[in-house]
Order: sequence, then structure tokens, then C-alpha cells
Amino acid sequence: MSHLHMRQSAPDALKRTLHITPESAGWEYVGFDLHKLAAGETVTVETGDREVCLVFLTGRGTVTAAGEDLGTVGERMSVFDGKPWSVYVPAGAQWTVTAETDVELAACSAPGNAGSHPPRVIAPDSHEVMVRGKGNNVRHVTDIINETDPADGLLVVEVITPAGNASSYPPHKHDRDAFPEETRLEEVYYHRLNPPQGFGFQRVYTDDRSLDEAMTIEDGDATLVPRGYHPCATVHGYDLYYLNVMAGPRRQWRFFNDPAHEWMLKD
Repeated sequence: MSHLHMRQSAPDALKRTLHITPESAGWEYVGFDLHKLAAGETVTVETGDREVCLVFLTGRGTVTAAGEDLGTVGERMSVFDGKPWSVYVPAGAQWTVTAETDVELAACSAPGNAGSHPPRVIAPDSHEVMVRGKGNNVRHVTDIINETDPADGLLVVEVITPAGNASSYPPHKHDRDAFPEETRLEEVYYHRLNPPQGFGFQRVYTDDRSLDEAMTIEDGDATLVPRGYHPCATVHGYDLYYLNVMAGPRRQWRFFNDPAHEWMLKD
């Protein structure tokens, strides 16, 4: 299996089935943890020198962050059923989640500055759903933390790609410090499929093909994009959800399309 392709493991002491750090990924900025809690279970984590966005992928739980009781967060029981509830937690703080139902919780992280922003709940109505693409290149995009929202380094977004469609397509990349044309951002994809026995594909490649990996993605997989173009697609009959986490030296998303495939944007 590709070194860019992560599958879930048995939960550790913090109920994590995925644990991606800058050190394990071989990069500088992005971290991603997936916690799975049964109803009644609690997890507590220190953020240290990293800010965190907790995305309630499924389920409902009570949240305390940076000493504030943020109440009950979450409602959807499937990532394909409605928009997300999330929580921003600053660096230098602690967060605790107690599950009221079974909870699948993504903890997205990037370097942060302690106390630079207060903790906050990010409600489902914080951002509108955007429809991008046409034909069989349609996807439904919901920002969770975009570059205009308060944060130090994080960009977080979720995307639903209908069955038979391509996404992150035409292929684009964001691996150069060349603002305003392009920014350097590392990226994690966390994938879900509906129905869950489905599959899709993702390719990560550079112009010179020094990196060129093609992966079969299944429900619950994560993929890493350290550099290069990174399109994905799902097959007939299976909708694809993914949560994107990005961070880099500049908290702005500017991408560069693969010139070989940019022609299709002119239609």
C-alpha cells in the first residue's frame, strides 16, 4: 500500500483509530486524529502548541474547551445527512468530549499561538453549501474554517461528490510559495463512502512524476498530499465524502491547475 494511504487501526488509549502527525507524515504542519467514542465515553486532550478543529463527523456529545463549557454539539448520524457541527480549540488549551451517542470525531490540527483566538462552536449554518463543477465533475462543498475565519493556520472543508463524479478535478496542486498564484499547503483527505462497501480512487502526482501514486480508497481511509496534483473519483452507485485539512506557511488557498487538463475549464 502507498505510504500516502492510511487505514484505520484498533483504537488506542485516546480512542484514536487514525493518528497522523507532522512527524509520521514527513511534513511540517498538518495533523489529523480520528476518535471513535461509544455513548458515555469521554476523551480529554491537550492541544499543546497546536490549534485544533474538532469536527463531529457523526453523533452528539458535550464539549469543554479552554475551560469553557460549550454544551452539546453535533446532531447528524451520517456524514451524508446534513452539514457539520464543529468546535475550534486554540493552542495551549485542553478539550474534553463526552459522547451522548456514539461519536466519530475528527481532530484537525496545525501549529498555533496560545490564546490568539477563543474557543468557539462552528454551527452548521456558519457557511453555505457551494456547488462546484458541472456534468460528472460536480461536488458539494461546505467550508468549516476558511481563510476569512479566525484561526492561526488551519483550513478545514468537507466535500460530497455524487456517485460517478470526479473531485479535486481538473487536477490541481498547491505546493509552491508563489502567492498570489499558488500557496504551499499540506493536505489530508479523510474519506467516507455511501453505501460503505463502495470504493473510489485518488492519484497524487507531480509534473516530473518523481511522485506518482494511485490509491484505491475505501470507507474510512485517509490519504496524504504532501505535494503535487491530487484528483479523486468515485464509481457509479457510491457517493464519496471527504474531509480536507490544509495548513502551510500562509493561510490562504491558491492552487495551480495541471496545464494538460485545464482545457476542460474553457468549455
